Amino acid sequence: MVETVIEIEVVYAAVDRQVLRSVSVPVGTTVRSALLSSGLGSEFAELNLVDCPVGVFGKVIVDPDTRQVQAGDRLEIYRPLVADPKEVRRLRAARAAEAKARNG
Repeated sequence: MVETVIEIEVVYAAVDRQVLRSVSVPVGTTVRSALLSSGLGSEFAELNLVDCPVGVFGKVIVDPDTRQVQAGDRLEIYRPLVADPKEVRRLRAARAAEAKARNG
């Protein structure tokens, strides 16, 4: 019996470069298994594919160990945020208001 294979993409944006890799996986493969078979874990030492956050087309996958990939899916591996975007905007706005008050 021939196993049906589907094509997906796995993307990861490291600090210094981005990788988009096409991967062929059997139908029924879970998101986590597809990540592990992509080979990105050995290419990026800082990447822990066993428990990293992941999404499909920008939507976070809550349980990648049970969700199966679909043909054409783009799996996105997310890095932890260095700073909270809301906090950064708040600080920037406070500095701008302070500069405006000084300059008049």
